[in-house]
Amino acid sequence: MSACTTVTKVKTKALATLEKVSEKTGIGNNPDDPLEGFNRSMFAFNESVDSAVLKPAAQAYQKVTPGVVKTAVGNFFSNAGDVWTAVNNVLQGNFADGANDFMRFAINTTIGVGGLIDVASAGGMPKHQADFGQTLGVWGVPAGPYVVLPILGPSTLRDSLATPIDFKGDILYSRGSVAFRNTSSVLRIVDKRANALDAVNLIEEAALDKYVFIRGAYLQRRESQIHKDDQE
Repeated sequence: MSACTTVTKVKTKALATLEKVSEKTGIGNNPDDPLEGFNRSMFAFNESVDSAVLKPAAQAYQKVTPGVVKTAVGNFFSNAGDVWTAVNNVLQGNFADGANDFMRFAINTTIGVGGLIDVASAGGMPKHQADFGQTLGVWGVPAGPYVVLPILGPSTLRDSLATPIDFKGDILYSRGSVAFRNTSSVLRIVDKRANALDAVNLIEEAALDKYVFIRGAYLQRRESQIHKDDQE
């Protein structure tokens, strides 16, 4: 089976799944956010989890962890993510970016001591972000409605359907023992939340409706990522 045939089948299946779920959820009443009632409830749940667990853990991590260690941890997770980013860039037809991402991983894993040091960026190889939801968007699969997922946060129907594949494509999540996967997942979440402390505080101070602000920012960012060629 050719790669082109495989891509066509995946795209067709994704479109069919999106259509079925859309029919069952009554999408179409509100083109902007037809599931807003559910989404706001889930958003409130996520906010409570963040206030009780994630934010305190991130603040403690930021307080006790030396800057050089935090940088190394961030570089490690970023380097691991370059593999799946490379795969998705290739699937999207961005072969130059995909080659760049594979080379970043190879250089940072070897010369960068397992990815702890970002040698590639210092050498002029830019960091990219790509996931399977973005790939589906490039293939023409519509975003569907905005959805707030438990713990994971803002998404769309298309992106939420792609999330399990992103997990399988994550070399840290799909490799190693259960203990390693769980430990690395928790550390990655805490590190990511620590990096976002200032930004989240700013949003809380400036936004009249945090839910609306985050929804708009997420949808605009995803559109920008999917249609990046149109902006160049």
